[in-house]
Amino acid sequence: MAIFTNQATLTYTGGTVNSNVVTGEIRELVSVSKTAVTDSYRPGGTIVYVVSIVNSGDTPVGDVTVTDDLGGYEFEGETVYPLSYVEGSLVYLVDGAVTSAPDVEAGPPLVISDIEVPAEANVVLIYETLVTPFAPLGLDAEITNTVTVAGPCIPAALTASATVPMEMDPQLSITKSLDPEVVTGCAELNYTFTIQNSGAEAGADADIVVSDTFDPILTDITVTMDGQALPASDYSYDEITGEFATARGLITVPGATFTQSEDGTWISEPGIAVLRVSGTI
Repeated sequence: MAIFTNQATLTYTGGTVNSNVVTGEIRELVSVSKTAVTDSYRPGGTIVYVVSIVNSGDTPVGDVTVTDDLGGYEFEGETVYPLSYVEGSLVYLVDGAVTSAPDVEAGPPLVISDIEVPAEANVVLIYETLVTPFAPLGLDAEITNTVTVAGPCIPAALTASATVPMEMDPQLSITKSLDPEVVTGCAELNYTFTIQNSGAEAGADADIVVSDTFDPILTDITVTMDGQALPASDYSYDEITGEFATARGLITVPGATFTQSEDGTWISEPGIAVLRVSGTI
């Protein structure tokens, strides 16, 4: 709702006189809301958005355009976009019924035009976006995405925003290597386990366990974590079955580090922890 005032002026030979001031009200019959279906994002992931346009008036509102800024922000004098529209992903509903999608320009920014909102009804736009290399990374990183709704029967452009934080949880992977690859009897064999964390937060100590069953079975094993020897109390090993496991609460994998490059893209370096098991076959 917007209040406006207006006053006329009468000029004649004898002077100038003002009219009374009239007051009016522009009542907004169209409203917009935006929601992110996805709770958080990660590099290369996707975010799904829902935009709802409601017409509470008794006449249709046509020629409506929705512009999505795809989270664009200024970097070194240019606009970079942390999101890109996924072609063909738009689902268009009119009062709950799926309808043929209107015109879509992927941009950036994303522009959806020729929308008509029926009287006392709503239009819902559901679409998917891809997280680009310009998406902020690190603790407290987030993407704020704004849509603008405009049209000849909408007196002032309407906006709605949704903010999605980066996923903070650890994202772990493990690789295993063998040295040497060719051995003889009674020789030493070394297994190296490299654990990487591409998430922003360090791996939770209590949840990480590395287990393996060595075949051939190793004897007289030694175990190191990031180059430091571990006492036997920090792992279990059965020389009959070859079953090995680290103790819970032993391994911590640091969070990844994130930097923004000169072209505005973000680069991540995973945190790493290295477990090494050596023994004789």
